[in-house]
Amino acid sequence: MNQYLERWEKDLAVEIEELEEGVLNAPQHLLGCHISPATGVQIFTAYRPCALTMWLLDAGGKVVCEMEPVGTEGMFGAVIEKKKDFLEKYSFRVKYSDNDIIDIYDPYAYGKSITDFDCFIFGEGKHYNLYDKLGAHREVIDGVEGTRFAVWAVHARSVSVIGDFNMWDGRLHKMMLHGKSGIYELFVPGAWEGAAYKYEIVAQDGEKMYKTDPYGNFAELRPGNASRITDLNGYEWHDGKYLKEFNKKPHESRDREPMNIYEVHLASWKKRVEDDDNGNYSYRELAHMLGDYVEQMGYTHIELMGIAEYPFDGSWGYQVGCYYAPTSRYGEPKDFMYFVDEMHRRGIQVILDWVPAHFPKDAHCLGNFDGQALYEHPDRRRGEHPDWGTYIFDYGRKEVMNFLIANALFWVEKFHVDGLRVDAVASMLYLDYGKQDGQWLPNKDGGNEHYEAVEFLQQLNTVMAERNPGAYIIAEESTAWPGVTAPVKDNGLGFSYKWNMGWMNDFLEYMKLDPYFKQFHHGQLCFSIDYYLSERYILVLSHDEVVHGKCSLWNKMPGLEGDKYAALRAAYGFMYGHPGKKLLFMGQEFAQKREWAEFRSLDWFLLDEDVRHRQMQDYIRTCNELYKKYDAFYFNDFDVMGFEWMDCSRPQTSTVAFIRRGKTAKNQLMFILNFTPVAHEKYTVKAPCKGKFTEILNSDDSRFGGGGRLNEKPITAREVVSEDKKTGDEKEYELELYLPPLTAIVLLYDYQS
Repeated sequence: MNQYLERWEKDLAVEIEELEEGVLNAPQHLLGCHISPATGVQIFTAYRPCALTMWLLDAGGKVVCEMEPVGTEGMFGAVIEKKKDFLEKYSFRVKYSDNDIIDIYDPYAYGKSITDFDCFIFGEGKHYNLYDKLGAHREVIDGVEGTRFAVWAVHARSVSVIGDFNMWDGRLHKMMLHGKSGIYELFVPGAWEGAAYKYEIVAQDGEKMYKTDPYGNFAELRPGNASRITDLNGYEWHDGKYLKEFNKKPHESRDREPMNIYEVHLASWKKRVEDDDNGNYSYRELAHMLGDYVEQMGYTHIELMGIAEYPFDGSWGYQVGCYYAPTSRYGEPKDFMYFVDEMHRRGIQVILDWVPAHFPKDAHCLGNFDGQALYEHPDRRRGEHPDWGTYIFDYGRKEVMNFLIANALFWVEKFHVDGLRVDAVASMLYLDYGKQDGQWLPNKDGGNEHYEAVEFLQQLNTVMAERNPGAYIIAEESTAWPGVTAPVKDNGLGFSYKWNMGWMNDFLEYMKLDPYFKQFHHGQLCFSIDYYLSERYILVLSHDEVVHGKCSLWNKMPGLEGDKYAALRAAYGFMYGHPGKKLLFMGQEFAQKREWAEFRSLDWFLLDEDVRHRQMQDYIRTCNELYKKYDAFYFNDFDVMGFEWMDCSRPQTSTVAFIRRGKTAKNQLMFILNFTPVAHEKYTVKAPCKGKFTEILNSDDSRFGGGGRLNEKPITAREVVSEDKKTGDEKEYELELYLPPLTAIVLLYDYQS
């Protein structure tokens, strides 16, 4: 053996032993090209197990010399003694057999791209562009194409990247550790776009684990669970003008705009092939199909369930496996970019459901990522949801907080989504959520508030507002936690909006009652007005209420079939009139009869089988058109001037009346609702002013499937003569109209003093 190689072998005996044991975490010290400080010679070393022979090649691919076996089996070395012959660029030729000879570039010829500063700010939890550093990123270095991999695994003894490009052999591409940061990195020449890969992680106890890339942008279609190399660069966006307008609007102005959300599960909205888990339409196909439908129906927003990659269809996407990858169920990442782009072309805003509350225990996911709790809290009382069988993020760990905040920014900045709906916020805020005594650990003050989660949510909302002022973050929060949508500076959580889960529960419980018993539960109908200004609410009739035995909204309504349609139309009328932004889950707009299931398409056939479903669809379309046309529906959703009861004290008739005010005195609205199957020939109700009131919507209209009992002529408010008039007090007025059974009526008027 060459004397210089012998000396090199002695000097690096420890590293060679670590290589043999598979636990080398600084392979750049052992492999690649080095100038020996002691001898001044240039030494090249490579490790290719099973190779018979290796040669050193120059920049032009010409053989410089045959390499010698050295160190351990599969390791080869070469020496260039004269400085004038030193190589700046080189590669290797590897012979496995007479018929298997390949040329390769040395991954250890390429330095690190992650800097000490990157590591420092990641450790501080503030590297918000981390998605550009960690994960797999295509690069061309000195004309050599490849992929740079980087992953955080602070407890690991060593990490290798394995995949299609190296025969899934963890010995070939040991990654380089960045000091104490726990970040491993390696550029792999020739690792091509589309290749599957994972990380082989050796834990402190020697156990090997095979993990999907936490920062990977593309994943195999289940049941496969490897990541795939992809390049998010290169998509030609067409929504620049849209984003410029969107981002310059402060939230205060957004509160004054219509927000009418269509909640969608892409796989089951419409399937290409029924009874086939993979019979889904693609993102690009859905962009046009769903875009056409949402546009025709008049919605302003769509909210997508389960887009970040997830292993189990039955989780609907709420147990995420790959936070930085759109699910491959519908195509590739750029296909999803096309989907968002097309929605923006139509003026439709896109909201994604986002799940920073917990993640699944599947072996390839984040749990025990490097052999120990890394993303989850190490104490089971803080780190697990016993009811859900999932892990809880460790919000007190800055790198974990960084992972999540950067992920929220990633979807907004890389995929141009307009907002995120944060799932299961209540489970984050309370340490004892879903747990029994002994299953949870109190905070430092002995309470059940999760201080670290609160800090995380406040930081999330602060950073998003600073970097993307137009984007909004919505909380699905089911308790009375104060200040969910209050500013962080006022000790609030800082969310843009909050789902009104209390209203949904009370209202649906009320609507399910037999009409006779509604009179005893009138408070459930009216109570939400007592607190509607406490937060910026979105009224939701979501997927949670039409699944798992809860039945569809149509089936919740009491009575015979005809009454069910009428009651549902009245329910929708109340929802559109109630202060707050709106959300309706797919299928409910045409009165789907079966409860929703993720494995089958919506029952579109109902539209052909029964005209009443088309009529319900037309009713919702009409409500949406009116919602956008008249700003009284939305302009003062969060202002005391936006709502006033005209009548809420007739529980015996189960009727209510109220007004909604818009920006000006013109085109204000009055809603009158009857939730029993009893008609009122001459229904008298207080009016807000004098003048004429014109019926612009009546859910009993025959074109919606009703009885056609309308108030076709404008109704003139008449002055009420009372004792108060003698004192000179303000005049009072009332209306008299026909109020059909199970009906919502909307009257248009101009306020007159």
